[in-house]
Amino acid sequence: MLQKIKETTSFIEKTIPFRPEVGIILGTGLGGLVNEITIHYELNYEKIPDFPVSTVDGHHGKLIFGILGGKKVVAMQGRFHFYEGYKMDDVIFPVRVLKLLGIKYLFISNASGGVNPDFEIGDLMIINDHINLLPNPLIGKHHPEFGVRFPDMEEVYSRELIKKAKIIAKQKGIMVREGVYTATTGPTFETPAEYKYFRIIGSDTVGMSTVPEAIAAHQMELSCFAISIITDLGVPGKIETITHEAVQEVASKAEEKMTIIMQELISLL
Repeated sequence: MLQKIKETTSFIEKTIPFRPEVGIILGTGLGGLVNEITIHYELNYEKIPDFPVSTVDGHHGKLIFGILGGKKVVAMQGRFHFYEGYKMDDVIFPVRVLKLLGIKYLFISNASGGVNPDFEIGDLMIINDHINLLPNPLIGKHHPEFGVRFPDMEEVYSRELIKKAKIIAKQKGIMVREGVYTATTGPTFETPAEYKYFRIIGSDTVGMSTVPEAIAAHQMELSCFAISIITDLGVPGKIETITHEAVQEVASKAEEKMTIIMQELISLL
């Protein structure tokens, strides 16, 4: 796997003469942030050796290289999930590649289901911690090039970036929540009993992504910032039938606020 990561990185470096400082992973229905990027280059996943390919609606499958907030960024317009049948090595493969391309920061977005009774559909939640119910992506052969074997997980999500993001949100008049994201395998949405369980164990939202990427980024000592758009509610009395299409629709409506926060935060790096 290490050799494949290096070969993929080498291909991208030879194809795209652009060294990014910031990596961005765009979740379901959140690809519109690329409209704010001054794009220099685009590269379809299918053209990148050994790179996974997005199979989910709302994930376009491109690397976008350009300028956002005055910084050089590479945005993944489409991510990979364990439920697609990918191994964890594949799920975090792009994060490893982005690190070798030169990024120092990783910004992650997702759509998630709120289990905190104070949340409403369309809210933004800055992730300050997580509960991982997926296989740990660091299981398997250890590659010292990517960091220590047993990373401390006390601060996966940068407190400094969270603090700055909250200040930006206040200045822009954007209400943000803050809380714990729980990652599950999917692809089913949760049952009412599961929603109740996730709340009991300390969750504020639940989704099917983000955590493996954040763990890999943290091991490689990347400063990580992650934000969720609450697209449905798993709160007793507020649970309704949910579809992937509905999740995309809510996410797309709320992403303008997320984009403002991310763009302003990147400009402060």
